[in-house]
Amino acid sequence: MRKIYLEDTPLREAQHNLLQRVPFTAETELIPTGAALGRVTAEAVLAKVSMPNYNASAMDGIAVKAEKTYGADEQRPVRLKLGEDYVTVDTGDPIPNGFDAVIMIEHIHQIDEQTVEIMEAVAPWQHIRPIGEDVVVGDMIVPAWHKLRPVDLGALLAGGILQVPVLRKPKVAIIPTGTELIPPAEEVAEGEIIEFNGTVFSAFLQEWGAEALYRGIVKDDYNLIKAALQQAVREADIVLLNAGSSAGTEDYTVHVIDELGEVLTHGVATRPGKPVVIGLVEDKPVIGLPGYPVSAYLALEWFVRPLVHQYLGQIELQRPKITAKMGRRVVSVMGAEDFVRMNIGCIDGQYIANPLTRAAGVTMSMVRADGLLRIPAGHLGYEQGEEAEIELYRPIEHIRQTIVASGSHDLSVDILHSLLREIHPEQFLISSHIGSMGGILAIQKGEAHIAGVHLFDEVSGTYNVPFIEKYLPAQDVVLLQLVYRQQGWIVKKGNPHQLQSAADIANKRLTYMNRQRGAGTRLLFDYLLKQEGISREQIYGYTREAVSHLSVAAAVAGGTADAGLGIYSAAAAMDLDFIPVAEERYDLLMSRKFYQSEQGQTLLELIRSPRFREQVESLGGYSCRDSGNMVYESNRR
Repeated sequence: MRKIYLEDTPLREAQHNLLQRVPFTAETELIPTGAALGRVTAEAVLAKVSMPNYNASAMDGIAVKAEKTYGADEQRPVRLKLGEDYVTVDTGDPIPNGFDAVIMIEHIHQIDEQTVEIMEAVAPWQHIRPIGEDVVVGDMIVPAWHKLRPVDLGALLAGGILQVPVLRKPKVAIIPTGTELIPPAEEVAEGEIIEFNGTVFSAFLQEWGAEALYRGIVKDDYNLIKAALQQAVREADIVLLNAGSSAGTEDYTVHVIDELGEVLTHGVATRPGKPVVIGLVEDKPVIGLPGYPVSAYLALEWFVRPLVHQYLGQIELQRPKITAKMGRRVVSVMGAEDFVRMNIGCIDGQYIANPLTRAAGVTMSMVRADGLLRIPAGHLGYEQGEEAEIELYRPIEHIRQTIVASGSHDLSVDILHSLLREIHPEQFLISSHIGSMGGILAIQKGEAHIAGVHLFDEVSGTYNVPFIEKYLPAQDVVLLQLVYRQQGWIVKKGNPHQLQSAADIANKRLTYMNRQRGAGTRLLFDYLLKQEGISREQIYGYTREAVSHLSVAAAVAGGTADAGLGIYSAAAAMDLDFIPVAEERYDLLMSRKFYQSEQGQTLLELIRSPRFREQVESLGGYSCRDSGNMVYESNRR
């Protein structure tokens, strides 16, 4: 009989229950001091050598007997004889017997090779580093349970400590499970998934101070998983089982842990990350992490990072937080904590945050995230314009140097970002693909620096300007020509359905992949339908939406759509055929204030550069013949 456990344990309760049950006993090892950066001391370390171990000159100058300088001033300078009253010393030199002060070379007037004159008396031990000024034999250099920093290593070596006793790194075994998994490869067959979570886990564990033991892929077989877990428990302090943590027919993690030990929690009240299994086998924590990457990485941080820090006796540091205004509505459902990956930019001194995709399987949402919005279980989310606290993934200095791009997606914006980073590595560009209309509204509300737009106006037969005049009548804006690009039908190789027009999609009952509402490509498709007298209801898949041209191409390549309207470069990237429909103008909209700013002029310089033209046109389907030209500016100055 199939057992289904999944609970809705609050996150903090699940964390507390785990940490209270884990009886870690830290072990000690002796390692070379030079290799101890970031390690945690197992005991207090006492100096074996004084530093310095002799009275040393702290300056370049002369060593003197202080009492022989008494009375010296500008009116009555004192003359000293070499060998009798002074000796020459450099910084770090031992102070010879009979001398107890140093006069800096800058304060000496050389009379001849044997005689100097001084005009100021010195006190005993002036500019002399006495024995043990830095470290004295027996002094404690660092306490126990101290995480060693670069300066600590220097102090240890200065104190004669060549080897330091540290806590052994906790060993964490990683066992990815799944019959569909394969090692990283350049070619992947249908039904195969590259196993990459293990590499991410290993990197996080190394960052937190643990030793990762990657144990390789185990197929979805109860006995194989059980054997792998038993072996891992013998070798490691913590065991991670990745995937198989939910309640599917081949999700064995909870049952294996239950047979070999004790299940503490199965399911936490979070989104994403709910299907987590927490248990103990032979008093060692075993964490069953979800297979979806975002869920897995968050759960790793919630449960494994605290375990590592507890083992090493370290406080778990929290990331910095900022208050930001929501650029778009972020909804939640009562009953579970929501964790939403966010893009963040700073526009006119105000931090603006926009949500990335919330799908648990989209790894790139973590790559692109600037921060994490945590929505409490009893909260329904945030409306556009509301403020919320966000935990930062990127340094605040980077966010302040970030250009926020919104609106329609185009590969030329990605090229612009790459060039910006090459030439100005201190600057960044993030883009949110919300369609051309969304981009115009983002500029209207001050939630983006630039917006990509390609909106075709049926009445005038022109692009973009009619929409700007309609929606931004009171704002001082500038519209720059970025590229011309070919829009066309994206179809499988050989165009198997012989698609030539929008009418073919309806008449041949083809499955279509549309773009999201407000996207310029969607408006163009609607115009083509109108031209041919076809209703939206006649298009199978009209309501199915993709947020980028590459997503449309991926749907066609994957066989879930027969066709979509998009740009040539997206079709080429997926090795698909492309039937041209129209050349359109893709522009960048921005406020005049940003256009005139240093960042705005930097972008303009890049857009007009030969490198931008070469890289964009090499994609195919693009022309940069007017790139950087101002095609519209409002009359307000």
